[in-house]
Amino acid sequence: MTSLSTPRPGTGVEVRDSWVPMIAIALGQVLMSFNVASLPVALGGMVASFNVPPTTVATGIVMYSMLVAGFVMLGAKLNQRFGAVRVFRIVVLLFGLAQVLMTFSPNATVMIIAQALSGAAGAALVPSLVALIAENYRGAQQATALGALGSARAGAGVAAFLIGGVLGTFIGWRPAFGILIALSAIVFVLSFRLKPDHGRPDVKIDIVGVVLAAAAIVMISFGFNNLNRWGLAVAGPGAPFSIAGLSPAPVLIVVGIVVGQLFVVWTRRRQAAGLTPLLALEVITSPRERAAVYAMFSVVALEAMLNFSVPLYIQIVQGRSPLATAIAMLPFNLTVFFSAMLIVRFYNRLTPRQIGRYGFMLCAVALVWLAFVVRNDWSAGPVLIGLIIFGIGQGSLVTLVFNVLVTASPKELAGDVGSLRGTTNNLAAAVGTAVAGALLVGLLSTIVLGRVAATPTLTPEVQAMVNLDSINFISNDRLKATLETAGATPEQVSDALAVNAGARLQALKIGLLLMAGLALITIIPAGRLPDYKPGEIPDPDDAPKTS
Repeated sequence: MTSLSTPRPGTGVEVRDSWVPMIAIALGQVLMSFNVASLPVALGGMVASFNVPPTTVATGIVMYSMLVAGFVMLGAKLNQRFGAVRVFRIVVLLFGLAQVLMTFSPNATVMIIAQALSGAAGAALVPSLVALIAENYRGAQQATALGALGSARAGAGVAAFLIGGVLGTFIGWRPAFGILIALSAIVFVLSFRLKPDHGRPDVKIDIVGVVLAAAAIVMISFGFNNLNRWGLAVAGPGAPFSIAGLSPAPVLIVVGIVVGQLFVVWTRRRQAAGLTPLLALEVITSPRERAAVYAMFSVVALEAMLNFSVPLYIQIVQGRSPLATAIAMLPFNLTVFFSAMLIVRFYNRLTPRQIGRYGFMLCAVALVWLAFVVRNDWSAGPVLIGLIIFGIGQGSLVTLVFNVLVTASPKELAGDVGSLRGTTNNLAAAVGTAVAGALLVGLLSTIVLGRVAATPTLTPEVQAMVNLDSINFISNDRLKATLETAGATPEQVSDALAVNAGARLQALKIGLLLMAGLALITIIPAGRLPDYKPGEIPDPDDAPKTS
């Protein structure tokens, strides 16, 4: 295998590197993406197995994303110090061990611990992927490899929904994670086809920076994840403590943001002193790089919200199987998969700024469309159209903003770009999932309380049967069984089921409209993406060392 994609001497013909190393790199991405995409599909099975509410399963998703986001910068430095190939092999083995724990978890607590271990492994795996691509490919091949990495992420989502749906329906949710044990072993074997590197022992790890970055991200993620449980503003019954009646959730978020600013200040001081920072600020100092980060955060958060909302509605609300979830989401996941790969072909026709704006416009249009056409059947034609439109925008944007970050920085900062990507992606996934849960449950609670007050047959005695102080998404069958067991009359049961069905659908519709608003707002930073002329995508090695 040749080490670089360079012209053959005397011919001007480009020598292309072997794609075999890319298989190992792409499968490394598949490991992480398959794991996190399998969690929504397994939502109903885990709720039944562990006897917990859906938001507890969502905590597993948040825990994974939070650990990756919090420690991915440390992972990037470990890759630089010890070599990406060596770190890649070690964390793939760690990921496989975490999946053993996940597959055989006896309760929700162990499941969450398994996802935390997977996140710890992912924190080092994410930056290694970018560093390995930068090491093994160059020029047009590198752009294609980055597109392939985005497609691997989307393709893993498709596979997770299909495989997880079939297994979850006919066998159970656990075998889907058991597959990752075998896949980890395969990736480990393939890693020996990667170009060897030796690392840079001179790279120093900023421990203070690690603590500040991790603390900021953990507090922000943890705060968002507990908005519903602890209270959006006023401390609720589930809050561990209150601050003059204020919920600790928003306090954690604000403090996390402040600590994040302290991390930036500390990093600047460290760079000024000539010391190695945890994150090279050069990768986010220019307006186009910051615009790419904002765009990446928004599109990943939107995807996380949709990926939580749809399985929640299908499995918990409608009581349908994981396979039904897979079928309903298949058009979306397939569209993301192909869009992430094919958008590269448009880089010579449209500028990143144009693609960014069009992409978020498509996402907003799709979400508004879904809010108006969604009913109790996600397989309906109009709903599928909305999911496909959203998938086109989402798949195009994920690959685009990643390419903008990579091409804006020199090769030696590839690890920092990878850590920035990992932090942004996973913080967005954690926040998006947590916000979706808190938003939908909060909307549901408000709507249910209003409709119950307007329904005379739902007396205080009936309301006490279902505990309106802790409203969550439940199926009509479960609500009916609870009310009948408690002695409610047929008329009261019928009215309660009508309130439940109507409130759930209205909460989903409002949630989709609010998501569309986020997509529209992100058109503003998308307008600051690079405005390259057709065919002028720069080579990363030609990028300036500082902005």
